[in-house]
Amino acid sequence: MEGNSTAAAFTPLQQFSVADLVVVVIYFSLNVAVGIWSSCRVNRNTVSGYFLAGRDMAWWPIGASLFASSEGSGLFIGLAGTGAAGGIAVTGFEWNATYALLALAWVFVPVYISSGIVTMPEYLQRRFGGERIRMYLSSLSLLLSIFTKISTDLYSGALFVQVCLGWDLYLSTVLMLVVTGLYTIAGGLAAVIYTDALQTLIMVLGAIALAVKAFNEIGGYPNLEEAYLKAVPSKIVPNTTCHLPRADAMHLFRDPVSGDLPWTGMIFGLSILATWYWCTDQVIVQRSLSAKSLSHAKAGSILASYLKMLPLFIIIMPGMISRVLYPDTVACVDPEECTRVCGAAVGCSNIAYPKLVVELMPSGLRGLMIAVMMAALMSSLTSIFNSSSTLFTMDIWRKLRPGAGERELLLVGSVVWIPILQSSSGGQLYLYIQAVTSYLAPPVTAVFILAVFWPRANEQGAFWGLMAGLALGLARMGLELAHPSPRCGVPDQRPWLLADVHYLHFAVLLCVATAAVVVGGSLLTPPPPPARLKDLTWWTLSREPTQPSMVGTSQGASDGSCSSALGTQQPPKAEGPLAVTLRDTTDPLFWARVCSINAIVLMCINIFCYAYFA
Repeated sequence: MEGNSTAAAFTPLQQFSVADLVVVVIYFSLNVAVGIWSSCRVNRNTVSGYFLAGRDMAWWPIGASLFASSEGSGLFIGLAGTGAAGGIAVTGFEWNATYALLALAWVFVPVYISSGIVTMPEYLQRRFGGERIRMYLSSLSLLLSIFTKISTDLYSGALFVQVCLGWDLYLSTVLMLVVTGLYTIAGGLAAVIYTDALQTLIMVLGAIALAVKAFNEIGGYPNLEEAYLKAVPSKIVPNTTCHLPRADAMHLFRDPVSGDLPWTGMIFGLSILATWYWCTDQVIVQRSLSAKSLSHAKAGSILASYLKMLPLFIIIMPGMISRVLYPDTVACVDPEECTRVCGAAVGCSNIAYPKLVVELMPSGLRGLMIAVMMAALMSSLTSIFNSSSTLFTMDIWRKLRPGAGERELLLVGSVVWIPILQSSSGGQLYLYIQAVTSYLAPPVTAVFILAVFWPRANEQGAFWGLMAGLALGLARMGLELAHPSPRCGVPDQRPWLLADVHYLHFAVLLCVATAAVVVGGSLLTPPPPPARLKDLTWWTLSREPTQPSMVGTSQGASDGSCSSALGTQQPPKAEGPLAVTLRDTTDPLFWARVCSINAIVLMCINIFCYAYFA
């Protein structure tokens, strides 16, 4: 029913022209070609070759892929929609990534490289021993992928295609899944990273073109604030103020008590979520682990950070302009009116970006923007697809079938996720994405930080810390589902834990509580033996280069262009080709300095932008 009302509201202004169709066909052909080309470059018959692109990636595709993986269509639609509803504060979610990305490259990646792992749960197993933490983290990562990333990306990408073309929601979803699945299965991580680089280029150019057009419509940037504050729908709910734009719309930092995104939460709570996402999440870390050397991993992080500065200007502000130009649809507050416009009684801010595309883009360019949204959808989907299959294959399937050979692992990793992806296309979870992450991710952040920086942390403390954090997080999530936010004009009768403790503040409390349980549990039980900690914490890293050596018959990273050293001195390690890993954590001095200087320049630009918009 909801789908029909959306389609009815958006019969495209002009039919999908031949020019649009040509652009979309060219885009898809390019994608498949790049996927095939990249998969031919890397030996995919080994786990290192398939899941880590043969450990031979240069910095520029890594940086582009880090950006593209995080900017799914869910974020395009979500950032523009939140910008339309509340102004620029949501930019903090993008800019905060700078510091987490630098921490990833300078702190976490050297530890992951020296420990010789393929997945994040595998790192915790090496660090703490035992099986239960690895299995728990694999399961949690897969559930988070399915219930937040995949479902929302599919929903928002299909919503976009439906709004622009009037196509059926499910037809659009299946079409995108088929193309995405084809080149992800064909090429493994190499295909995903190189197609991400192509998609980043298309996403950024298309979004810039639309942003320029949108700013021209309202007379340029200087008019944005004044016009936004006047963008009120004609049909309002009497005796309420929810139709009025926020007075602090152009402020990045908002009141810690009454703000919709309080500055305390955006600095402290968001940093915890960012550390989880950028430093411990399989989708992201897998890209950095595919680097041919540590310098390439660092440069990739810096490039991704620069790209993450763009969404304020090319996604969030265009979302605000969409509200200015179409207040009756984008800013509707009356439940009946909203249901008529977009099929959702709670509001229609999510259509801000597709509405701009439909109204402003000429024939041909509209095809480009549809390609952009498909690019955004597919880049995040392929990333999740590849990383989920890595987690499932390496951490779960190998436990169920310890004797599984390489070929069986690759087949399982490639194929098992298609039906799961096809069945997870819900849209109701979108509003909960950041909140769900705030309830489930902070315990993981606490355990990883203590694992890397506190050698005394042990398996007992880490496991019970994760369990306590999970219990607290699920309790809050249950409350959230039982008491959704009230609609316009309805009094807020939620319990104080929901009404007065913002989810970003809750993330801080949850992280601290988990850390306290980990520390307490570890101090009450025997410390891990020093031999187990070698190469697994920041303080026990081997700082000198390892001698190149090879195990098994794998050629996954041996085509001569990989400058990393290979080695296998880490217990307990998989036998055979699985053990091929990048192990050298030393950097050539010149490139180490170039990366460090760039990182300092990047932080200066980031701090300046924060100060300017605060």
